[in-house]
Amino acid sequence: MGVKFRDIISPESIKFEQLESKIVALDAANIIYQFLSSIRQVDGTPLMDQNGNITSHFSGILYRTSSLIEKGIRPVYIFDGTSDILKKGTQDKRREVKEESQKKMEKALEEGRIEDARKYAVRTSRMSPKIVEGSKKLLELLGVPYIQARGEGEAQASYMVENGDAWCVGSQDYDCILFGATKMVRNLTITGGKSNLELIDLKKVLENLGITREQLVDIAILVGTDFNLGVKGIGAKTGLKLIKEHENIFNVINKLDIEMEVEPEILRNIFLKHEVEPDYSLKWKSPDTEGVVRFLCGDHDFSEVRVLSALDKFKKIDNKQKSLKDWFG
Repeated sequence: MGVKFRDIISPESIKFEQLESKIVALDAANIIYQFLSSIRQVDGTPLMDQNGNITSHFSGILYRTSSLIEKGIRPVYIFDGTSDILKKGTQDKRREVKEESQKKMEKALEEGRIEDARKYAVRTSRMSPKIVEGSKKLLELLGVPYIQARGEGEAQASYMVENGDAWCVGSQDYDCILFGATKMVRNLTITGGKSNLELIDLKKVLENLGITREQLVDIAILVGTDFNLGVKGIGAKTGLKLIKEHENIFNVINKLDIEMEVEPEILRNIFLKHEVEPDYSLKWKSPDTEGVVRFLCGDHDFSEVRVLSALDKFKKIDNKQKSLKDWFG
């Protein structure tokens, strides 16, 4: 879900060429949810193999990753670890939405309302342990590194960018800049032959708004995050105005006599003092072609022609790269 910051943050439009040779830390949960939601059949049913196993995420990972590598981008996927207990409320609400959407989808299918069924279906996506493990296995076969975070994947990805080990975080959620990502890129895909890449530079955001990162976190807390509901009636613009006027969230709470369901200091620490995994390595290997074909085609009914075509993109590194050895071990 992420914090709603669109009203106060203006992303910069960029082109894929600007990401060439850059390492992009992908928020795995965020991107795989996109695949599970969008890669579906006409009636909204996810892609499945003959045994009923969902394969939408495999399709997304294969084609998105090969497309990024073909453009000279080095992707690394970051998977969530243990979520903070405060996120349980958000997770429970998402579960309720999924369950209600599932019922509406089934009813729409019974009544032959295919478009409505698909609309509800995209809200039913679930990230099961089986989907996570399958995604990791495919990445290993593709030779693409992934990192298992201790806590939030966004926090780990942001740490890597802040630490200089990645150029940006690839995610749709603004939470990354709250976690300290100096750069994040949204919309890492091409639709209909066109791209709509958006770069968000934390330093520029803070300069444009005239605030500090701590104040940005305070605004998020007032608006609402994955860890708290926020204050009713306060959106991003109002939150910005209040923080600039009263300096920090503690003064805002005192001045306006606001009751918070979670102590602001606890919420601040989630974003400013998040737990990360400091011990990791980034190494891209040549894809195990036979292994990928066996896994996707033999086990999950993918077209071998299409899979081999996608794998061929791993060889099409831009001419500016001296050789595959620049990347692959």
